[in-house]
Amino acid sequence: MIQTVLMIEDDERLAGMVAAYLAPHGFTVRHAATAQAGLAALRQDGEAIALILLDLMLPDADGLDVCRQLRALPAPLSAIPVMMLTAKGDPFDRVVGLEIGADDYLPKPFEPRELLARLRAVLRRPPLATPSASQLLRFGRLEIDLGARAVRLAGEARALTSYQFDLLVALAERAGRVLSREQLLDAVKGEAFDPFDRSIDVHVGRLRAAIEDDVKQPRRIITVRGAGYVFARVHDA
Repeated sequence: MIQTVLMIEDDERLAGMVAAYLAPHGFTVRHAATAQAGLAALRQDGEAIALILLDLMLPDADGLDVCRQLRALPAPLSAIPVMMLTAKGDPFDRVVGLEIGADDYLPKPFEPRELLARLRAVLRRPPLATPSASQLLRFGRLEIDLGARAVRLAGEARALTSYQFDLLVALAERAGRVLSREQLLDAVKGEAFDPFDRSIDVHVGRLRAAIEDDVKQPRRIITVRGAGYVFARVHDA
């Protein structure tokens, strides 16, 4: 199955190299040289796009601002995975990118094989169970619709990236159990990752912002110091 990647990148030479490398591996690359062109392509043909490769430094916009705009689009466009590319090596940029909704982050220059591996990891999204399309997980006012991949709090939809939704399901399906960062990464990405990877903390922070009543005093996703996280069996009114 051929999957379409939208690459928003002003370096046409790099875009061409990426397209040529990914083609034999089941990906076709649609290139947009500006933020404006990329957003237009997404609005026009978003349902056909499996993932967005987004450069941090674009001629007409900051990539972080573009990522915010992508996440503000209506579903299902807002849930398309985003991988940020940048020549900047500052870890702060990586953290900010993840905080505003990017699913992964790859600094330039990068090995094409690493790009391919990360693309596959983001798109893999292995199901943690095989529920019926109508199955719901309910925890008081919090409702997780596995079939529709939607989350509602007190009936109000909450916007999550695909990665964050899978992370929430990984926690919720194991409610009451403490899960380490390594276990969560393994459950969401489907393969063992560096246990010292702290990006999971950023995504948990985003989840809390979406589903907690008070992010400073979380009642649903609880930190267990030195061990990981546990999803509480909350039955609030």
